[in-house]
Amino acid sequence: MTQSVQDLSGLARGGALSEQRNRVLRNTYWLLALSMVPTVLGAWIGVQTGLTRTLSPGIGAIVFLGGAFGFMFAIQKFKDSAAGVPILLGFTFFMGLMLSQLLGTVLGLKNGSSLIMTAFGGTGAIFFGMASLTSVIKRDLSAMGKFMFIGVIMLLVAGIANIFIQSSALMITLSVLAIGIFSAFILYDLKRVQDGTETNYITATLGVYLSLYNVFANLLMLLGIFGGERD
Repeated sequence: MTQSVQDLSGLARGGALSEQRNRVLRNTYWLLALSMVPTVLGAWIGVQTGLTRTLSPGIGAIVFLGGAFGFMFAIQKFKDSAAGVPILLGFTFFMGLMLSQLLGTVLGLKNGSSLIMTAFGGTGAIFFGMASLTSVIKRDLSAMGKFMFIGVIMLLVAGIANIFIQSSALMITLSVLAIGIFSAFILYDLKRVQDGTETNYITATLGVYLSLYNVFANLLMLLGIFGGERD
């Protein structure tokens, strides 16, 4: 009798945990889709006004890093409150605004619009591929996080250095590496939600959004370099 009660209790706990994971994953996907709206709005405003084109590479990097880390700090602080979602959406608007400089450059190419759509499609394919893998891979991927974080730090340092070096070869290399690392981060972050390690859908959305943003930006940069048609 006691064993039966324990078995039923274990099943109930397992069902509750499964429901919680599904709810976090579902909310993450919804918020991720919603975050695209302010991103597109910010990018459109940036392209139309040319606001970010007035910034030098050095000043642009300072504004980008300062704004991004400021927003991420605020998101972490308010992730459990009602302010978390508006702050996240404000962050995605800012990221769209900062992306507008690259978008404006690509749109200046003869085939700029098609390159942007190709980059968008490629990013979507990577996302759906990584999301599908989360249901196939059963092993714990938590050990990946440390190595990928080190990779991101190295990319960041090398990217800042390249502002002064201005090496096209290094820029291309960093873009290729960034696409690989952030694609892996999409898998890692979604797997953490499915495994129940990440229980907050706001921070889960933040992680996946940052990865998608970086995949798209670097993919678009490579397409512009190798596939851009100039007048």
